Amino acid sequence: MKNKSFKRFIGVLFVVLAATSQALCALSPEIVKPEHHYEVSVRLDVPLALGITLTSALGVYRYYNMERVSAGKLKPRSEFLPWDRPFVGHYSGWATTVSHYTGALAVAPLALAGYSWYKGDADGHDFGAYALMFVEAFALENALNQIVRSMQLWPRPFIYAKRGEGAKKAASARGEAYGSFYSGHASAAFTVAIFTGDWFSKVYPNSKYKPLVWASSFALASGVAALRVVAGKHYPSDVLVGALMGTGVSLGILKLHEICKNKVAFWVIPNNIGAVFYF
Repeated sequence: MKNKSFKRFIGVLFVVLAATSQALCALSPEIVKPEHHYEVSVRLDVPLALGITLTSALGVYRYYNMERVSAGKLKPRSEFLPWDRPFVGHYSGWATTVSHYTGALAVAPLALAGYSWYKGDADGHDFGAYALMFVEAFALENALNQIVRSMQLWPRPFIYAKRGEGAKKAASARGEAYGSFYSGHASAAFTVAIFTGDWFSKVYPNSKYKPLVWASSFALASGVAALRVVAGKHYPSDVLVGALMGTGVSLGILKLHEICKNKVAFWVIPNNIGAVFYF
């Protein structure tokens, strides 16, 4: 009984101290700092990084323990969505190769940010914060993709191939080939697109090239998604959901770090964990 009372007292004390700290911060004179476009903080990024790491560990474990599905247990073609059925059994070697090389586009956001830093249009603080956020978003979308794909909702299109190179690939396919939903390439491509456009918009807000940068980023991301369908690696539904997931995760990470709009405080007390958003 005394132990429970003590825990409650400590819990209330933590809450009071946290509330007092936030109130003092809100009432204290604002310190003039150099204007930065991005910001990171220990109280946000440490718990966030920990959560992403644990999610990634779970995703990797499930992904590399996926098993092959016997032909008798494959989802019938008739059960695929109408717009996905035409791609059942399709495979393209050249599109597969090209889509793999598109992974090089992942360096685009950091290359752009590095160039801006080199030119003096941004400082090292912005580059570091932006790079951390990009890594967080990239790692999170990849972890979520592995977890969902490990559910093996349906196999890749080429698994249904009956002849040609597609049939050979299907015969030697590993367990991951039986989890097509949703596209990791599409998710990653749209993460890259969002971060590229966001950096350019914040660092060069008055540039006439902003629409061009956004349009080019989304066009390239859409091209990657289309290649995955042509390759026989994914269905249209896979890449559409992948694009939405990549976009959603990226915007979520950016929004959490937005300067002067949201303040986030995490707390951990006996038998309780949570977060407070101050607007």
